[in-house]
Amino acid sequence: MFPKLRFKEFDENWKEVTLKNCITSIDSGWSPQCESYPANSSEWGVLKTTSVDWSGFNSSFNKKLPLELTPRKEIEVKPLDILVTRAGPTERVGVVSVVPHSVRSKLMISDKLIRLKSNEENNPLFLGISLSSVKCQNQLQSKTSGLAKSQTNISQKILGEVLLKLPSKEEQTKIASFLSAVDEKISQLTKKHELLSQYKQGMMQKLFSQQLRFKADDGSEFGEWEDKKLGEISKTFSGGTPQSSNKSFYEGTIPFIKSGEISKNTTEQCINDLALEKSSAKLVKKGDLLYALYGATSGQVAISQIDGAINQAVLCIRSDLNTKYLLNFLLLKKAEILTTYLQGGQGNLSASILKEIYIPTPCLQEQTKIANFLSSIDQKIEVVAQQIEQAKTWKKGLLQQMFV
Repeated sequence: MFPKLRFKEFDENWKEVTLKNCITSIDSGWSPQCESYPANSSEWGVLKTTSVDWSGFNSSFNKKLPLELTPRKEIEVKPLDILVTRAGPTERVGVVSVVPHSVRSKLMISDKLIRLKSNEENNPLFLGISLSSVKCQNQLQSKTSGLAKSQTNISQKILGEVLLKLPSKEEQTKIASFLSAVDEKISQLTKKHELLSQYKQGMMQKLFSQQLRFKADDGSEFGEWEDKKLGEISKTFSGGTPQSSNKSFYEGTIPFIKSGEISKNTTEQCINDLALEKSSAKLVKKGDLLYALYGATSGQVAISQIDGAINQAVLCIRSDLNTKYLLNFLLLKKAEILTTYLQGGQGNLSASILKEIYIPTPCLQEQTKIANFLSSIDQKIEVVAQQIEQAKTWKKGLLQQMFV
């Protein structure tokens, strides 16, 4: 058994073994009634299952252990512990992370996490990567138990019986070090993406509050801003849904844009002219500003990438303002709008609500300067996002070729 891609100094066969023969111990933790907030670095905490993620281990996802409870030091996580999620929705069972050397002290595993400790013959990072492979994940998913996909389980016994194909420890270490460097690159790019996003948020707050002002091309000051209601400076409309039982309505070529698709260049469904005629679905153009009124993406706003038709959950906003200027203002105000009008996340936004929102309105030239500046940051953010996806795709390809 040989991988397709291999470091040239290695030529030995890989061996098939069960996971239980690669470890010194396997255990689960403890889930006492904890506080609802995380522990600080000097306090004891219990790790949540979300601390174990495909993107890596995140110690900030924990809950503080109440002071009246005695911590169990035997289940405190240590560097190079291999953690596997044991219970939860199907897609969250069998998720693997290896605890980094930089982990803080006083964090315990919960009873929904399984902890493995590698033996001396194997590299813990390599074991973690192996358990993340498609072949191992398929083994685990085929053996999960539970009555519904929303709550499944794997046992320590099942996990211990997983079959792995392993090279010598030297080759394991070489592969693990190489892939760890790839992970570090992805981590650096992710951090860069976060910092750019935070920078844009900060600049939007300063620009729309007029803490920062642009000047005209000739160096002169722009005039005073006016506060205008969105309803005064725009025309808005939402659409409708053609009768879903009439399948022929959905055999057309007009993209049918739903609230979760306002920023996309493709749609799940397309409708025809008859569907438009027989329903209240409305046509929108590429470049129109679209606002999600309800659904999981409520409050999201985007510039349409395509010509298409919208349903009742999408509001089209056509105004005299620079479209990207208005887009960024509504993005900045998203949290405030949702908090104000959707108490507890319940209810829907509406055109009448949005029309009452005051928009700070400078002259068109200053709007354009603000929009262009923020678009330049967006372009940088998009470049980094593409680099992250490319790195993840490259890593996925490496995993397929470097493992048997």
